[in-house]
Amino acid sequence: MKIDHIYLIGIGGIGMSAIARYFLHEGKQVGGYDRTRTALTERLEKEGADIHYEDCCESIAEPFRDPTSTLVIYTPAVPADHSELNWFRQNGFEVVKRAQALGHLSEGKYVMAIAGTHGKTTTTTLTAWLNHEAGDGGSAFLGGISKNFDSNLVLGPGKRLAVEADEFDRSFLQLRPDAAVITSADADHLDIYGTHEALKEAFSQFVDRIKPGGTLIIKQGVDVKIKNRDISVYRYALNDGHADFRAMNTRIEQDGCYSFDIVCPDRMIRDCRLGVPGIVNVENAIAAVALLWVAGFDEIRLRQALSSFKGVKRRFDFYINTSELIYMDDYAHHPQELRATIESLRGMFPGRKLTVVFQPHLYTRTRDFYREFAEALSLADEVLLVPIYPAREAPIEGINSELIGSLLTVPHRIVPKEKIAAELANADTDIVVSFGAGDIDNCCEEIARRLRAKLSDKR
Repeated sequence: MKIDHIYLIGIGGIGMSAIARYFLHEGKQVGGYDRTRTALTERLEKEGADIHYEDCCESIAEPFRDPTSTLVIYTPAVPADHSELNWFRQNGFEVVKRAQALGHLSEGKYVMAIAGTHGKTTTTTLTAWLNHEAGDGGSAFLGGISKNFDSNLVLGPGKRLAVEADEFDRSFLQLRPDAAVITSADADHLDIYGTHEALKEAFSQFVDRIKPGGTLIIKQGVDVKIKNRDISVYRYALNDGHADFRAMNTRIEQDGCYSFDIVCPDRMIRDCRLGVPGIVNVENAIAAVALLWVAGFDEIRLRQALSSFKGVKRRFDFYINTSELIYMDDYAHHPQELRATIESLRGMFPGRKLTVVFQPHLYTRTRDFYREFAEALSLADEVLLVPIYPAREAPIEGINSELIGSLLTVPHRIVPKEKIAAELANADTDIVVSFGAGDIDNCCEEIARRLRAKLSDKR
């Protein structure tokens, strides 16, 4: 079977779009469906993909209707009753999940897989950039848009392949890493796993997938059983003296970025500076450096690469950063992510008023963690809660943003998404950060515009 056509169901997802870009680069004809037109799907269309936005079998273009030449890839976020997905299955097409396709594309590579319930996107993107600048090059499939590469796909020389290993739907069990990082294994995706213990068992199975002679780098304190006896295991941490990889002499600069030394098992890499702010990103950088330490790197170029790292869109993403007003957007959608980012901001800007805008993602996640969300958000000075972004889910009775609000210990209000910018423009604000994995990022430009106008009026 000669595959000339690739059809992706859910093509606009951040992971799916990277695979679409890969096949476009390989000269394949690429098409697909997504529920919503976004800046990412529009960019894919400009790059040559044929995309439509209605679940309609008649809309599938003719080149993708031949089962002898078309491979169909779908995201597990697509519902089981999706008519196009079922049409392909009923008509003899080869249909695979995204994770299976990614596992196939990683064959023959030196796979550097980064897993974790949070922190994996920035760590994977850092690893890709460090490989590019201080390693032997290589490629990467990323879970966000790298600002250095302006893409979620990196194609380069060399066998190294940095991959974001997604625990959703146990997707990461399709990979066979040579080296892997686990940043965290907090309770999440309980709609898939049922219990936290089942989630941790999946991470243990991921460790079992590391090739004999390979390496696991796991954050100090992460509770995952390591049964694979054929691998080397290292621990990393921000500043735990018992960790194999850690930071020392950490100091914050005026722009909120950090300088530090990195302790490795065989050396100290002195006078590093990370090009993006946030103490949580220093920890992510230590994990990425540990992967490079295993694979090999040039120390001088590594320091330069850390300093020139620009970050990931929607991760500590500053729209305004002045002494008078700050506005930042972040993808955080888990309580621990919210806590880590808010605490990082408190460390960067002590004594300043912090206004948080939060759009919960999924009814099930809100149901499972509304108490933890309230606890994390109460670290801010005031909170604007946006109605839940449902994604693939139907509403659950009694589960809404008000449930989080009822437990907040700081002033809060419920604000429709379309009114966020106006609400902030009329409020007394100092530092504003918007959080969420839904579509709140569609509001960022308008929020920034209104806040800049307010700042100009004050002057």
